[in-house]
Formats: sequence, C-alpha cells, structure tokens
Amino acid sequence: MAKKGNRVQVIMECTEHKESGLPGTSRYITTKNKRNTPDRLELKKFNPIMKKMTVHKEIK
Repeated sequence: MAKKGNRVQVIMECTEHKESGLPGTSRYITTKNKRNTPDRLELKKFNPIMKKMTVHKEIK
C-alpha cells in the first residue's frame, strides 16, 4: 500500500554555494506537508563544503 496524505518529498539546495564559485553542491532531502506549507521552504542547514550554516531553498 502506498502512503496517503499531503506529505511530499522535497530537495533543498544551498543558495550561497552557487555564488561562491566553489565546486560541488550542498543538497538535502526532506518532507513537507503541502496543505500547511504550499509555498517553497527556506531553512538554515549546514553546508559541509563551506563548513558553515547557510540558507537552503526548495528546488523543483
């Protein structure tokens, strides 16, 4: 049986990493409830390449 509900899987990507010019990307996979948060997520997560907390935004 498949899971029912409004919870969907989303990909978070670092916004500061693109502008820095460093190779690679910092991405996280998480879930969110579409009913409670219809807009795109924006969270502070740890970027292991830059070794600091940065803002990650939902892509796709």
